Amino acid sequence: MPMRVIFFGTSEFAVPSLEALAAAASSQTVVMCVTQPDRPRGRGLGVAPSPVKRAAARLGLPLMQPERLAAALFQGLPHEVGVVAAYGQLIPQEVLALPTQGMLGVHPSLLPKYRGAAPVAWAILNGEATTGVSIFKLNKRLDAGELLLQETVPIEAGEDAHTLTARLARCGAQTLLRTLEMLAAGRIRVHAQDESRASLAPKLTKAQGEIDWQKPAEVIERLVRATVPWPGAATAWRGGSLKIVSAGLGEHRAQKAVPGTVVDVTADSLAVAAGQGTLIIREVQPAGKRRMGVREFLAGHPIKVGDILGVVSD
Repeated sequence: MPMRVIFFGTSEFAVPSLEALAAAASSQTVVMCVTQPDRPRGRGLGVAPSPVKRAAARLGLPLMQPERLAAALFQGLPHEVGVVAAYGQLIPQEVLALPTQGMLGVHPSLLPKYRGAAPVAWAILNGEATTGVSIFKLNKRLDAGELLLQETVPIEAGEDAHTLTARLARCGAQTLLRTLEMLAAGRIRVHAQDESRASLAPKLTKAQGEIDWQKPAEVIERLVRATVPWPGAATAWRGGSLKIVSAGLGEHRAQKAVPGTVVDVTADSLAVAAGQGTLIIREVQPAGKRRMGVREFLAGHPIKVGDILGVVSD
């Protein structure tokens, strides 16, 4: 008999796991999909369904969107396993206790490192060479339950948080399936997380995306990658704000330039002096507009060598 699963998820990260469960219907049956109520989303802030709601409709899965979770919602829905992937809300203890074989979380880090809402961003910010996914049993504490299975994933050079999250989502889906297979066969071995190695990865604030040009270029480049798509790496520019969406490290030597100074302009890039080294800007997003390449940006916003970013001016 297939293992019965209730799936909790909301964001795009959760979709590959839901799709994988639906595709493996001979081994698992999704008896209910739970996602957040429709919320204002996107630049226009119009009310829209979550990515998981759209996926559930496409897959023909039953769906509920409660404002708050309670055990009573799942009466008449016997299930062996719960799966939580980027649901966006704490699961109360009365719901955690319902599945007979536990409530499993899919988390995009190698727990106990980077517990919290933004593990991918913090891994990039801290210059990690690798990250991964963890399948673990949820308990009362944030991302602190027993580990079932982990998979290590290298962070590619120049990879931003958006693309890395997508890769980890796909890896998490396959790791989840292997976990469920091992669980059904009685071959899973759980072990406690090492609390001495635990670290937190809280959601980034808008202020944390502000570029400090006094810092080394490699630190700023990691900030750019870590803050795509939220909150974005921003710098003051001509009385407004300019987000740097894509950048790399340059070899241009500007030892005497004030940090934030444009030291070179080409058709497709801007070189900006940092506290150490030079940042090569390739894509930007002006306030209230879409992202664009530097070539397109320069066509409407001429910038010359000697201009300074990061300075608030009229």
